[in-house]
Amino acid sequence: MARIGIMVDFRVKPGCWEAFNAHIRTHAAATLAEEPGCERFDVLQPLGADGKPDHGRIMLCEIYRDMAAFDAHRANPRMPSVAAGSKDLLAGRELTVCELA
Repeated sequence: MARIGIMVDFRVKPGCWEAFNAHIRTHAAATLAEEPGCERFDVLQPLGADGKPDHGRIMLCEIYRDMAAFDAHRANPRMPSVAAGSKDLLAGRELTVCELA
């Protein structure tokens, strides 16, 4: 089975970067600790054209052993609270699911 990678590009509401950054890093650490099928979970800070952090965005790069591990991640009972804790902090998000070649 192929490994699964996901990229998530979050658009953070003005003034909410610190709160969302803390929230998503807690989620990343819990995922790595609780889910053996998650091989990697990186929180990335995009930079603007000026080389400074773009506090309007945060990205995730996650690697799962296979589709079953990714499905288990999405079914984790913690996910509704992660979504609820993000709701008022985000203007949007784009999720891309990939098969690692």
